[in-house]
Amino acid sequence: MTRQIISSPDAPKAIGPYSQAVRAGDTVYCSGQIPLDPATGELVAGDFETQARRVFDNLQAVARAAGGSLDEAVRVTIYLTDLGKFPLANAVMAEYFSEPYPARVTIGVASLPKGAEVEVDCVLVTG
Repeated sequence: MTRQIISSPDAPKAIGPYSQAVRAGDTVYCSGQIPLDPATGELVAGDFETQARRVFDNLQAVARAAGGSLDEAVRVTIYLTDLGKFPLANAVMAEYFSEPYPARVTIGVASLPKGAEVEVDCVLVTG
C-alpha cells in the first residue's frame, strides 16, 4: 500500500517533522491541529471557543484537501490543558459533527505546543 501526503494551504504548515495528514488506502490520518492561523502561523486571539473553532476549521481544511470531510471521521482525539473546558469542547465539536458521531477520546494534558489550550486530531475513512 502506498502512502499519500495530504497538505492544505488553508491549514497551518506543520511546526515539526510531520505531515498535515497521510492517506493509506481509504484511511486518512490527520495530525493534531492547534489553534494556529494558517496565514500567520500564530495562535489565534480569543477565548477557548474561538480557539477550538480554529482547530476544527484547520482539521476541516485538511479533510477537504484529502477529498473528504469531517463527516467521514471515525475517530477524534481532543487534548485539553484544562478538563474544566470539556463542556465547551463538546459544544464546539457539535457545531462541526452530526450523528452518527465518530468515536472520541478526550485527554487532559499538562501543556501543548505554543501554549495552546486545545489540540485535536482525527482519523477519516473516505470513499
